[in-house]
Amino acid sequence: MREREETCSTDQAGETTHPGTSMPDNMSGDDGRLKGLALLLKAGAVYFLVALGAGLVFEIIRLQVVALHVSERIAAVLEIPTALLAMIIGAQWVIDRFHLPPLPRIRLGIGIVALCLMILIESMLVLPLHDLSLNQYFATQDFVVGVLPVGAHGSLTAMPLLVGYRWER
Repeated sequence: MREREETCSTDQAGETTHPGTSMPDNMSGDDGRLKGLALLLKAGAVYFLVALGAGLVFEIIRLQVVALHVSERIAAVLEIPTALLAMIIGAQWVIDRFHLPPLPRIRLGIGIVALCLMILIESMLVLPLHDLSLNQYFATQDFVVGVLPVGAHGSLTAMPLLVGYRWER
């Protein structure tokens, strides 16, 4: 037991943490799993809100400014790099804010929570606001522009893992 205490460190709040992670030492057993799951869901929800907020701002800029001067297709393509940059910044901020360990299951869990929330909001709010069914939505999509949201959702899911990945050996 003494070796374990020597190999552990303390975080800013003074709680003992395991080496290589930022999870407090008191998160063991079922209680620790529930706290870890709650932290994962909270981080995923915050990441979703950051991505949603950035998406709304970029959508308004795209529709009100850019699409008026160029075509709708070009405006949608021009929106993707700024959305990716917002996802990178948002994912890094959430990882730093919640002090998440560099474990792939935790990072992908955050992305999956954000993806599920994004799909839920889009299907419950966006389609009814445009007065479209799911079949009508897919029928009205251009192939090139219609593939972009799939890539954006994939990036939303993978970004927490990618920004925290250690590329050095």
